[in-house]
Amino acid sequence: MKRFHMNLRVEDMAASAQFYTRLFGAEPVVDNADYKKWMLDDPFVNISIEPACGETGIAHVGLQTENADELTQVYGRIEAAGGPEFREGETQCCYAHSHKSWTRDPDGVIWEAFFTDGQRCDYGQMPEISGSAGLGITP
Repeated sequence: MKRFHMNLRVEDMAASAQFYTRLFGAEPVVDNADYKKWMLDDPFVNISIEPACGETGIAHVGLQTENADELTQVYGRIEAAGGPEFREGETQCCYAHSHKSWTRDPDGVIWEAFFTDGQRCDYGQMPEISGSAGLGITP
């Protein structure tokens, strides 16, 4: 089963963490000063927040798969959708070890497709996607 993912850039991490914890009725499963994540079953969603660094709002949305086979299916859907694609592959980001691909919809919304197969102690790095494969996006 695939889980919807949304990453938000927020101005005040503490205020946003308190808001979302109360809204969801659950503590974040990843709780770091620079990144927090809630893995909810109802609704079935992965929501994360991180510092805005000047730009608040939706950073990107995505589909998180439970295994590599599901991820391969989502990769096929990305190709069929016809948008630009950046296959990041194996990576470390957001305190997790993952396998990822990125695309952009016709209106510029950034989509991430990923499978996470382990947690990490450090944040890692977001990819520099600007210019790569013609995406012209930075998540």
